[in-house]
Amino acid sequence: MALLERVSTLIRANLNDLVDKAEDPEKMIKQVILDMQNQLLQVKTQVAISIADLHVLEKKLAENEENERLYMKRAEMAVDKKDDTLARAAVERSMSYKSMTDGFRQQVEDQKTQVENLKQALLKLQQKLAEAQSKSDVLIAQHRRSRALGKATDAGSNISSDSNAAAFDRMKRKVQHTEAATQAKADLVADDVDEKFAAMEKQEEIDRLLNELKSKRKVG
Repeated sequence: MALLERVSTLIRANLNDLVDKAEDPEKMIKQVILDMQNQLLQVKTQVAISIADLHVLEKKLAENEENERLYMKRAEMAVDKKDDTLARAAVERSMSYKSMTDGFRQQVEDQKTQVENLKQALLKLQQKLAEAQSKSDVLIAQHRRSRALGKATDAGSNISSDSNAAAFDRMKRKVQHTEAATQAKADLVADDVDEKFAAMEKQEEIDRLLNELKSKRKVG
């Protein structure tokens, strides 16, 4: 029956595979649990209906078995009364009930098999639902960690070693340029001081030579 096929599909489902393949694992696991709960309700209803049908069939079987025995006894009574016509009719009626009894007996056996199959499906589905409910938080947490790790990995891969090296080189050049500019400024300051001292020394030398010249001129 279609219900048992749907239940069987849910029971065989691998929760880990479903979560791994789903675009939205959280939505998937919640949907699976919802489907199981819906199917569980249907199976419970079907089990109840099948058990009720079994009781009806068993009652019909018992009634036909009783009628079969009843008419066979009546046939015996007719034979005792030497009423062959009535005995023949009773035997014929007993045979009719026997035929129906055989049919009901087979239906009862088939119905018992169906009830047992439904009960087994119900039990397995209950176990699968309990498993899904107990695993749902774990599976969702695992997926979230996996997704976070994937994003971190992607971010790391997007920043390649070449780009890192290029960024480092740019930073190094910037630092070197800053250092060079600072040194240049220091050099300019030093040059300016040197020039001032050189000019001062030159003036002193000029003054010395001039004084010497004046001394010589006085002496002369």
